[in-house]
Amino acid sequence: MEILSSYNLIIGASLIVVISFFFNGISKKTNIPAVLMLIVLGILIKIILENLIPEIPDFLGSLEILGTIGLIMIVLEAALELELKKEKFWPIVKSMAVALLGLLASAFIAALILNRFIPGMTIQSAWLYATPLSILSSAIIIPSVGGLQQKKKEFHIYESTFSDIIGIMMFYFLTGQLNPTEDNGAVGFAWNLLLTIVIALVASYAIILIFQRIKSQAKLFLLIAVLLLLYAIGKKMHLSSLIIILVFGLIVKNVDLFFPGKTKVFLESKRMKQIYHELHIITLETAFVIRTFFFVIFGITIVLSSLLSLNVVFVSLLIIASIYVIRFILLYIFSGKDILPQLFIAPRGLITVLLFYAIPVEAQVDGFESGILLFVIIATSLIMTWAMIKDKRKIGTLLDEIDEEIVDRNLTEDAIRKNQNTYEKETKVTITGNINEPNNNSSEKSLEQ
Repeated sequence: MEILSSYNLIIGASLIVVISFFFNGISKKTNIPAVLMLIVLGILIKIILENLIPEIPDFLGSLEILGTIGLIMIVLEAALELELKKEKFWPIVKSMAVALLGLLASAFIAALILNRFIPGMTIQSAWLYATPLSILSSAIIIPSVGGLQQKKKEFHIYESTFSDIIGIMMFYFLTGQLNPTEDNGAVGFAWNLLLTIVIALVASYAIILIFQRIKSQAKLFLLIAVLLLLYAIGKKMHLSSLIIILVFGLIVKNVDLFFPGKTKVFLESKRMKQIYHELHIITLETAFVIRTFFFVIFGITIVLSSLLSLNVVFVSLLIIASIYVIRFILLYIFSGKDILPQLFIAPRGLITVLLFYAIPVEAQVDGFESGILLFVIIATSLIMTWAMIKDKRKIGTLLDEIDEEIVDRNLTEDAIRKNQNTYEKETKVTITGNINEPNNNSSEKSLEQ
């Protein structure tokens, strides 16, 4: 066990963060999601550990904690980038509609597939297993779409964030139905949602008014601690806690909108800008670190042999096919023909893993192989990678064509200028010659006289 000493763990953790930083750089150049590289890194670490120690420690507990904190940081990071303006109302509504309908349709089809092909899978359990497989991964999408057009980038940020939140709400609504004492039906669910929004608004305003007056330099981690506390208390009260995080982030980003008219007197604009800037940086950095360790540990916990089952491959391919067919229909309805590369940006990731491990014992099915989960995550990430690389090449080709057109235009303009200069010179010479000729003739005539 000397291999797992505290110093070795510090060295290992530090190296993982350094490697993850380089993975991000590779991801920006190649459009291969850093998450895939982190999972592969986790698998390699597992192989090394298996040859060095007799038994690998159980990381599932730490995976759940990292996943929860990572989810909060990722949603907060996304919310801090979302501007609420009148012209963005319809894009937000459209992305929410695509996220909601895509989630429901994908979960419905996936539940039917699991119920049909997994032994012992009831329709109720099938819905619980299908829901995590139907949620988009904002942890993968948000860092990966930076190179897209602004309009498409914003669509993916909105859609993946809404998919995370609605998917988690749907999952816990379904788990509540397993226990009749906790199942309040649709009315109870609506009341829960309304109560969560009210608490989110009150808590967000209170936090902003208090924290902008704190003079201490070390206040940002205090702020994050308060948000984590609100999230955990909300979960204990069976509220949709992610909405609290989303609302807080939106208010901080759009303070002028949420403090209209005379209410601006309660704001210290300079302090709020500073808080927003610092919070954005620390959230970005924290999300990066948490995401790094989450996917590496997930790679360590993967059982690769589960991918060799023909049933796993067959069921996974059916689910993946249904994801893209449903997505094609929805995007075509809401966006028309301009659906690339959005059609293929539908990876599953952090939320899928997190909710899979949160399925209640009474709903778990022994016949379900975790390889389905792994296959869907890897396949959807690879498909997204292919689409992003293809889109990047397309943009590169267009830029090259534009550059060539500009060069041709410049050459043409230069040629026109040269012709104009030559013409002007020739015209000048001709005019000068015509002017001088009469003078010469008059001189000759005077001499003759």
